Amino acid sequence: RRTLQAVNASVNRSIKPVNDSPAQGDVWSADVTSGDCEDFALIKRRQLVAQGWPARSLRIAVARTRSGEGHAVLVVKTSEGDLVLDNRFSTIRAWDKTDLSWEKIQSGDNPRLWFGI
Repeated sequence: RRTLQAVNASVNRSIKPVNDSPAQGDVWSADVTSGDCEDFALIKRRQLVAQGWPARSLRIAVARTRSGEGHAVLVVKTSEGDLVLDNRFSTIRAWDKTDLSWEKIQSGDNPRLWFGI
């Protein structure tokens, strides 16, 4: 959990939050100094894989915030349950202790496959 907390805090501090422009469309990138929620999730995933975390336990999920805004986060499958690394918060929360309404999540076996929640 300490590693997850460190990666979450580090990435949240190092990336300037900026939404994609409507003209450009939704661009997902793990090589940015500024970006939106899915960019944060991709960078966190990349850093955790580099530290030895199994890729199949690191899945991106899409949800809606209380205000109805689309949002992406990294969900980490652990022995403590599924934990959420969210660029809006420094704390890590269990998936059912967030303010999110879940829509879909990547498959642990095939990241190109998404499941409705």
